[in-house]
Order: sequence, then C-alpha cells, then structure tokens
Amino acid sequence: MAQAWKCAGLRWSAGGPELVWDGGRRSALTWGKRVAFGVAEGGVRTCVGARGHACPVRAAVPGRSTGARCEECARLDRAHSVAADTIADDPRPYRVYLAWFGPGMLKVGITAEERGSARLLEQGAVCFSWLGVGPLMAARRTEELLRAALGVPDRIPYADKRAVRAVLPGTEAERAAEIAELHARAVALGGWPESLTPAPLQTVDHVRVFGLAELPTAVGAVGELVAGGAVSGRLVAAAGPDLHLVTGGGDTVVLDTRLMTGWELVPAGSEEVSVPVRQFKAAPPGVQSGLF
Repeated sequence: MAQAWKCAGLRWSAGGPELVWDGGRRSALTWGKRVAFGVAEGGVRTCVGARGHACPVRAAVPGRSTGARCEECARLDRAHSVAADTIADDPRPYRVYLAWFGPGMLKVGITAEERGSARLLEQGAVCFSWLGVGPLMAARRTEELLRAALGVPDRIPYADKRAVRAVLPGTEAERAAEIAELHARAVALGGWPESLTPAPLQTVDHVRVFGLAELPTAVGAVGELVAGGAVSGRLVAAAGPDLHLVTGGGDTVVLDTRLMTGWELVPAGSEEVSVPVRQFKAAPPGVQSGLF
C-alpha cells in the first residue's frame, strides 16, 4: 500500500511557493514541475485542528471547505486571530497595506511588521504598497477609517481574483496606477491615529513572482477533492494558495491548495484530473461544459 501524506498547505518562502507536509517536510514548487497526487480510496477528510493542536474528535469536514476545520476548532482558531479583532494587547508593530488584485479590486489590510510581505503573497496580491506602521489598534483604526471614508473593502473573494489573473494590464505602471490613486486619497484623509507613521508610496509588483506573465486563461477551478480522485498537471503559476496547472488535455485548471488539507494523499495513479471541477462562467469560446 502506498504511503499516505497529509498536506499542511502552501507557504511562500524567499525561494518561492512550497507545499508543506505534516512533519515539516517541504516540496519546492517551480514552473514546469508536474504536480500530481491522488486521494486515498475510502478516505475521509478530517479536521486539521486549531492553533497547533489536533482536533480532539477527528471530526469529518466537507470537501469544499477551505478551512478544513470543524465548527469548534474553527471557533477556537478565530478566537485567537488578529483578523477577528479579538486581540488588543499585541505589542508588535503592525503595517497597514493597500493591495491590488485586478482592475477595480483593491483592499486595505494589516499585517505584523515582522512578517514582511508574506501576508501579501499568501493573499495573491498582484501588487501592493505599505500605507503606514504603528501599534496594532492604531493600524486597525486606520484600516477602519479607509473602509468607512473611502469605501475600501478588507476582503476580495478568491473567485474574483482568479477570474482576472490571465488578463491583467501588461505593465507595472498600469498595474500600480490604482494603488497610487488610492494611496494619495488615503494620506489626504483627516483622522489618522497619531501613533501611526505614514509610509510613502512604493509599489511592489508580484507578477513575475507569481508567474502571471502570459498566463493561460483558466477554464475552471477544482471544487473539492474526493476519495479515490486525482489531480495532475504542469505548474505554470501560483498566487496566494492557488496553483495554476495545465492538464494533460491542455486546459488550465486552478487548484486551491487549502482543499488538500485534511485528506490522506497518495501518489497519483492517473495523468488526469478526476475530481469535480467548477467551470468559470467566462470560459473562452469553444470550451466544453463538462471538463473531466
């Protein structure tokens, strides 16, 4: 019987994207590399636990869940999350950032200064600029100020991000234009917390890091993994948790690696994708409605 592995998700390092496995092993991902795995026959997806602790009941979780946590573990994980606004006494400095994912898709967010740009890579931000740095609550108030005064959201749905990656503006200047405009509007606002130090506009572009230049248009995204199913394809790009894979049939399909967690994975016995794939609504002409 083939050895089974459990994936802990995709991580971004200085060398690029890596798949992390339980036990600490990492698999570096490079463009052109074949990504192939199967899901154990008869397998059940189980909760990954919270805050480094295993789920006490090893609860089954739905295949479509990107969190791979049962209700109780999800509650525990979120209770200790900065994003949930439940931690007010974190002494670390935080940065406020502006991120751009495609035309008209900008968001504001915060991240611990010590994490550098890791949060932006994890979210799949095509380009970004820092807006300021200060204590956690000052960063949080600045984020809320932009949301209220300028209507800037703090979340962009992953489906929207995926839909535009193959048709992004061609130059860094074009991609940075909306960030520059929003940065100027933000610094002109009154009411900034005094303890937050503004940062000058300095746009960082991730198109080359993600491999998005001349990216083939994806026809769909893996909806979920299933017992006995398999995924196989050649890696052409990665952004946030997503891998863009060219399958044996020549189609490009997006795999959200968060769907891999909680499953026992084995070497692929097939060169094809044999799990449910959701076709994108704006598929190119001539694409069949049933992919696999």
